[in-house]
Amino acid sequence: MDFNKLACKYRDELLDNVLRFWLKHSQDTRYGGYFTCLDRDGSVFDTDKFIWLQGREVWMFAMLYNQVERRPEWLECAVQGAEFLRKYGHDGNCNWYFSLTREGRPLVAPYNIFSYTFATMAFAQAAIATGNDEYAQIAKRTFERILEKRNNPKGPWCKAVPGTRDLKGFALPMILCNMALEAEGMIDKSVLDAMIEECLHEVMEVFYRDDLGLIVENVTADGWLSDSFEGRQITPGHSLEAMWFIMNLGVRLGDRALIDKAVKIALNTAEYGWDKEYGGLFYFMDRLGHPQQQLEWDQKLWWVHIESMITMIKGYQLTGSEACLAWFERLHEYTWSHFKDPEYPEWFGYLNRRGEVLLPLKGGKWKGCFHVPRGLYQCWKILEQCK
Repeated sequence: MDFNKLACKYRDELLDNVLRFWLKHSQDTRYGGYFTCLDRDGSVFDTDKFIWLQGREVWMFAMLYNQVERRPEWLECAVQGAEFLRKYGHDGNCNWYFSLTREGRPLVAPYNIFSYTFATMAFAQAAIATGNDEYAQIAKRTFERILEKRNNPKGPWCKAVPGTRDLKGFALPMILCNMALEAEGMIDKSVLDAMIEECLHEVMEVFYRDDLGLIVENVTADGWLSDSFEGRQITPGHSLEAMWFIMNLGVRLGDRALIDKAVKIALNTAEYGWDKEYGGLFYFMDRLGHPQQQLEWDQKLWWVHIESMITMIKGYQLTGSEACLAWFERLHEYTWSHFKDPEYPEWFGYLNRRGEVLLPLKGGKWKGCFHVPRGLYQCWKILEQCK
């Protein structure tokens, strides 16, 4: 593999294709913030604004400004989005709504804690880019709100009846593993270290089940498996994405055993989740092989494959695992040949099981300026360091 040539491929796709698409089509020059519901050619088909996608785009352009190049258009894009979020995204006490109208009026109450996590990441990077202390304080206060809410993330908007089947999900400790490093300079070290220790325990010892060799998406409140739709769910993309977060923590902590365990879990998950008939990774699976409740279980999604590529090339970089490199090659071939739009910028998000484009949109309620550019950036930087 020519790592330098491949690094250039990822770099050029990021800088010359994907970022230009979002800079041109997503910015709302009238009201601020970003449009994310973009058709194949970038035309806007809905103007509602989803807080977690607003936060992700602020984070993306601020991060690139901080770490790649201090381009004025990247900073301007990040700041105008941050200002929209600062003014309209929360209730005045850093309780972040789920969605707003185009003008910034709240549509959906702050039930989704991932609005909070991506707001924290957004304002942490924007603070670094601008030196704006108010942004740093927003990041810090939002982080505190997450800690307050993490044992009951949805609060009064939780629809489950307490005491019957109390489950906790993998997604929050997984995201916190990544957010911990993103917000490291904004948070008290003792608080941050305690959170990292707790999240590592949850991810690697509670949700990871040694008897399965896999991570389950939900367990009971006291950490046991549940024989229910939610309790049987395996989400290969979540598991694989989480493992590159864990590898980064392993580097931070100087813990080679943690990195090796993350690689092992990643390889097990890729083998388990790969569609042997049509290729690609399944979206949802049932650990006992039962029919799934999600009708989209067999779809092939952009973020699943892009995040998995990061994990595998990072696993190779850190450990020299030839199995990781082989999986990166397989994922690279599938992802670039199926998700990249040959006619218009940005990538498709949703394929059917056979790998055919299911929805031609480039952004929506769930897909924004995040996984594609982050994946291209991460792979570019890691490939540059591989030999």
